[in-house]
Amino acid sequence: MKQVVVFTMQGCGHCQHFKGMLNESKIEFHDRDINQYPDEYEMFKKAKNDLVPAFMVIDEDNTDNSELFAADLDFKTLEEALNLIKQRI
Repeated sequence: MKQVVVFTMQGCGHCQHFKGMLNESKIEFHDRDINQYPDEYEMFKKAKNDLVPAFMVIDEDNTDNSELFAADLDFKTLEEALNLIKQRI
């Protein structure tokens, strides 16, 4: 089973839009506001970058298969981000 964790920030229009896209696609996700979960986000920043929205697809059966995705590095548009998630869940 795979879980999607999305890092967002309050007041971020792109983050709100991305969460709306996930909801419309009926994709379950865990929202992690970077101000409420700074330790988790700090680990993500060290692995990728500090842009939001960003996300992880966690493979609960084999955590070695979990993946991190960051804006500008792994996707340029929110549509690309959504497609990355759809391909992996």
